[in-house]
Amino acid sequence: MIEDEEDPLDDGAKFAQCPYCGETVQVTVDPIGVSFEQYVEDCQVCCRPWNVNITRDEDGVSVTLSRDDD
Repeated sequence: MIEDEEDPLDDGAKFAQCPYCGETVQVTVDPIGVSFEQYVEDCQVCCRPWNVNITRDEDGVSVTLSRDDD
């Protein structure tokens, strides 16, 4: 599992490292929504699928990427 780096200008863009190819990728997240969300998205670089886990709480939005085959 790899957690995102904080973006000082929170415009919904979160940056994380692809758990397959290691490239820094952007995941766009709506700051308003349910407290936990999970879906599968393909890497923009290597096209492999990740599990995207989004958590929203009083501290903000957190994005975690993990391999789909874990």
